[in-house]
Amino acid sequence: MTHAFCPGYPPPYDALVTDYPGDDIYPPAAFRVEWGPIFHRGRLDGSARLLVVGQDPATEEDVARRILVGVAGQRTQGLMTKLGITRSYVMVNTFLYSVAGQSGGTQHQHDQGIIDYRHRWLDLLATNNSFDAVITLGTLAASAYATWSATPTGAAHQPHLAQLIHPTYPESASASGSGTLAQDMKKLLDNWNSGLPALAAALTHPDQPQDTTPYGATFTPADLTPIPDMDLPPGLPEWMHSPGVWARRTGTTPNDKRATLTVVVPADQRAWV
Repeated sequence: MTHAFCPGYPPPYDALVTDYPGDDIYPPAAFRVEWGPIFHRGRLDGSARLLVVGQDPATEEDVARRILVGVAGQRTQGLMTKLGITRSYVMVNTFLYSVAGQSGGTQHQHDQGIIDYRHRWLDLLATNNSFDAVITLGTLAASAYATWSATPTGAAHQPHLAQLIHPTYPESASASGSGTLAQDMKKLLDNWNSGLPALAAALTHPDQPQDTTPYGATFTPADLTPIPDMDLPPGLPEWMHSPGVWARRTGTTPNDKRATLTVVVPADQRAWV
């Protein structure tokens, strides 16, 4: 049995991953720089027709070393599947490191060093691909992409833009008390449903037939798509691709929790049992 895998960072992207900003640009009080930068997910061979801009790496991403792998990634992958895009995509985040605390990203979204490095990625992606559409996930991603769009390179590349609510908005919003989980989930899926027709029309080179049947009241298992082997470093176990939470930050104090990731093989993936 053969397994596809992400081949890494070819030129010209190799220069970006050897020259990335550290805690001189990303303040450790606001970003989990101790877990290292997470750069991208998807195609870097010039074949991408869809660009996805996310926010910041989450827990599973720190382990898998690719962005949008956890819950947000599974939901986004499912959205792309509906749009017929199963291979021809590339993803980058607003921030290179995981945000520590809810306000860290907002406080530093206009930091020039962060912007400059992100623009280097977007410049290369735009000039080396023929994007039919761009999806931004959340307000910080929308702002980041708008800032780049105002640059000369950004102004020269203007594919269809869909500014969508972040895929884990329902959980974060309901936890803050803004509404119930059901209400916030409906808000998210109504937003995604409203964006589906124009995205499907813009993506004129899908990898497979599109199915833009609207989402229902909540995500179902059929709405989630496992992360493909070709997106991840070689050798990652199958359960790191699949829906479900398999990594958490654990500890009895904030410092311990920040310093500790607990990875657990899901019960249904324990072949030795």
